Amino acid sequence: MRRPNMTTLAKEAGVGLSTVDRVLNRRADVREETASRVLEAAERIGFYATPLLRQRLKTDAPQKTFAFLLQQKTTAFYELLGTALREAVESSPAIRGKAIVEFMDDLTPGAVAETLRRVGRGADGVAIVAADHPNVTAAIDELAARHIPVIAMISDLTAPSRAGYVGLDNRKVGRTAGWLLGNMIPAAPSSVAIFVGSHRYLCQEACEIGFRAFLRENAPHLHLLEPVATFESDQYAFEAILDLVKRHEGVKGVYVAGGGIGGVMAAMKELEAHKRPLVVGHDLTEATNVGLFSGTLKAVLSHPIKEIAKETVEILIARTSAARDAPGITHRILPMQIFTPESV
Repeated sequence: MRRPNMTTLAKEAGVGLSTVDRVLNRRADVREETASRVLEAAERIGFYATPLLRQRLKTDAPQKTFAFLLQQKTTAFYELLGTALREAVESSPAIRGKAIVEFMDDLTPGAVAETLRRVGRGADGVAIVAADHPNVTAAIDELAARHIPVIAMISDLTAPSRAGYVGLDNRKVGRTAGWLLGNMIPAAPSSVAIFVGSHRYLCQEACEIGFRAFLRENAPHLHLLEPVATFESDQYAFEAILDLVKRHEGVKGVYVAGGGIGGVMAAMKELEAHKRPLVVGHDLTEATNVGLFSGTLKAVLSHPIKEIAKETVEILIARTSAARDAPGITHRILPMQIFTPESV
C-alpha cells in the first residue's frame, strides 16, 4: 500500500495542492482554519510529514504553560491520565505548550489548596482532580481573580469561579452500576455495598446517588448497606471488604466507585469462592483488565482518558485566549466506556 502523498492529503482536507504546499513550506499565509484542517487530515491519513506540519503551524502560536494536579501516581488511572494530558498539550497546533503534571500525595484540603496556589504562580491555567472543600474553593477564587482559569476534571467542584468541568455524568455511571448488579444478582433478598474514596468527591457522591436510586426503583430485593470510605487506599479497601463479608454474609455485590479497586481484587483471592461478591469497578487499567479476564471483576465503567485530556486542554486554551472577563462555566460531559470480560 502506497503511503499518502501531498495529493492524497489535499483531497482528504478538501483543499488544493498549492494550499498544502503553502502550509507545509510556509510559502505564503494560509488562514488558520484552513491550516488546521490540513493538519487534522494529515493526522487522519498518516501523512509522512505530519510532525513537520505540527511544527510549521505552531511557529506563531502563543506559548502556554498548563499545570495538572492529579491524585497519587501509584494509582494507575492517574498515571495514564497524566501521560494523555502531556500529549494533548504538546500536540495541540493552537499553542506552543508546556505541561506540568504533578501527582499529589497529600490530599488533605489544606495541602491541595496550597498546591493550587503554588502552581498557579507559574501557569497560565490549571486543571485539577480534587475533593470539594471550602479551602479548595478559596484557592480557585484567588487564581480566578488573577485571571488564571481552573478546570475541574473527573470530579466537579462547587467553586463558582471555576472555569469548567470535564468528566462523566456520574449519576448515569452510578445507575449503570446498579443496572449491572441488579441484573446479575438473582432476584432474592440480599445485600450489596458501595465503596467510595471520600464523601467529599462530588463524582463519587453522584455515583452513589445514581446507584441508590436505581436499586430503590428497579431492584428492591437488593438492600444497600451504608457506604464504605476507602480513603483512596488499596490497603484499607482490602481490609474493609474482608470485614464487610465477615459481618454481612449475604452480601452479593460490591460497587467500587472510588479508589481501592486493587485492594478489593486482592481480597477476592482471600475469600472462598461461594463468599465472593460480584464486583463492578471504575476505569480500565492493566490491573482491572486482568481482573476482568480472571473473573474477579464483572464489569468496569471507565473514563475515556484521551478524550478527557483533549477536552480539558481545549478549554484551557480557549479560556486563556479569550477576553479576561469571559463569562460562564464550560461543561464537557463525555460518554462512559463499559467493559466486560467479553469486550476487552
